[in-house]
Amino acid sequence: MPIDVYLYPRCGTCRKAKKWLDDQEVDYNEIHIVEETPSKDKLKDLYEKSGLELKKFFNTSGQKYRELGLKDRIKEAPEEELLELLASDGMLIKRPIVTDGEKVTVGFKEEMFDEIWNKES
Repeated sequence: MPIDVYLYPRCGTCRKAKKWLDDQEVDYNEIHIVEETPSKDKLKDLYEKSGLELKKFFNTSGQKYRELGLKDRIKEAPEEELLELLASDGMLIKRPIVTDGEKVTVGFKEEMFDEIWNKES
């Protein structure tokens, strides 16, 4: 069963993740995170399954994040507001997000992918 990979094609980190998945022969669906930005409900589901803090879902190095001055807002804003912000613009979301419907990873670290997405593990 293929996993879903939310990515931005021009993102270097996303390209590294895709190469890793291809090299490991992992079956996946590629979802363009800007053209098909996940809904607030989908993001909430991914966030809850990930076990990560919601701020880990923000692309903190992105231009949009800086333009909106989210560095300070993110600390106090309610969860609902943060989820709405993420759902409003795929460029605000850290990528890639990889999920099989149960497990969720955000970003790409080879060790993490080896542990979670390697079929032979």
